Amino acid sequence: MIVWGDAMDAAEVKKVVLAYSGGLDTSVIVPWLKNNYGCEVICFCADLGQEEELDGLEEKAIASGASKLYVRDLREEFLTDFVFPTLRAGAVYEREYLLGTSFARPLIAKHMVEIAAQEKADAVAHGCTGKGNDQVRFEVSTMALNPKLKTIAPWREWDIRGREDALAYAEEFRVPVSHTEKDIYSRDRNIFHLSHEGGLLENPWNEPENMMYQLTNAPEEAPDEGEYIDIGFQRGNPVSLNGAAMSAVALFEALNKIGGRHGIGRTDIVENRLVGMKSRGVYETPAGAIAHRAHQLLESICLDKHTMQYKDMVAPKYAELVYNGMWYSKLREALDGFVAVTQANVTGTVRLKLYKGNIIVAGRKSPYSLYREDYASFGEEDVYNQQDAHGFIQLFGLPIKVEAMLEVEGGALTDYTRPDYSRFKRD
Repeated sequence: MIVWGDAMDAAEVKKVVLAYSGGLDTSVIVPWLKNNYGCEVICFCADLGQEEELDGLEEKAIASGASKLYVRDLREEFLTDFVFPTLRAGAVYEREYLLGTSFARPLIAKHMVEIAAQEKADAVAHGCTGKGNDQVRFEVSTMALNPKLKTIAPWREWDIRGREDALAYAEEFRVPVSHTEKDIYSRDRNIFHLSHEGGLLENPWNEPENMMYQLTNAPEEAPDEGEYIDIGFQRGNPVSLNGAAMSAVALFEALNKIGGRHGIGRTDIVENRLVGMKSRGVYETPAGAIAHRAHQLLESICLDKHTMQYKDMVAPKYAELVYNGMWYSKLREALDGFVAVTQANVTGTVRLKLYKGNIIVAGRKSPYSLYREDYASFGEEDVYNQQDAHGFIQLFGLPIKVEAMLEVEGGALTDYTRPDYSRFKRD
């Protein structure tokens, strides 16, 4: 029996655009939509750098019952319009998560909405569970881009309760799936990262098994010699590697290989989902980790103290918006305006040494660097007079000095009690 809950009237839906990966869940959703809504199903797959996961996808979608499949190469758009703004903002969710899945969803939703308009579809559908964050990201993005579109979320409607049920449904309706019950991990891959959930990771005491990782070497198995790389930035965006200008896709492909070789970018976190529960995820983000660290180092010489400190306050809010599916919100757009101003002079080169899981700073330079060796030296010069420090220190420490004076005099218990300042005059 199908559990409908608050599902819409099936008669309202004639054509659906499904976010399709070719995995078990979305493969089963194709016949399920046809069986329960009697609608035409059009599949859409965003090529975000899944590589071999795209092989044979059209044949699989058609064999599952879809009328057609759209595949769009969105890697460059993904990096330049979603990854790079987040990188420039310095946004990291809960100290460690670089948001690799989070900012992919609004891009996929954008193109689903475009295809729905092109195909005159009534609804879009996704394979996200009712317990995760992705359902929110897809649906809020769809609301922002076309609030008239209906959204179907089978995991919140059907009576399939696990992967075993899904496999049985696939077998019943002859859906070709490569997924087996032995594959215990749920993964999401794009050119920015690869995530792992489920299986042994459901117990946070369990150490991830090395065979689980697909993009990175274990640090113990990484080369014994470190590797130096130079990353060039222009207005906060990474644009070159070792002096060679590259497209965003070529740059991240190269950094993924180099970083993966040296065991860079492994993160094991227990995060707070938007829906209220905690979940554990293990991420491989070699290129993202390198780019994020390099960007931080370049900002350290290009941003003034007050701008950097305020930007560090804004970054967690930016990360929260992205994580919570609010990419198309006015607040994120407004924060982008602030970030753009801060990045005007973040241009230069960062040299890093990659060694057994570590990203080690080896140098940074910029034509807009605020660090000047001649200003910071202890020699005599015109810009900084060391005698000025006395007055600065007196004013900077004045609140603490007054507090200490009050304590000496008994705390000024009434409005008429005043400390005897003459006692503190210098001889």
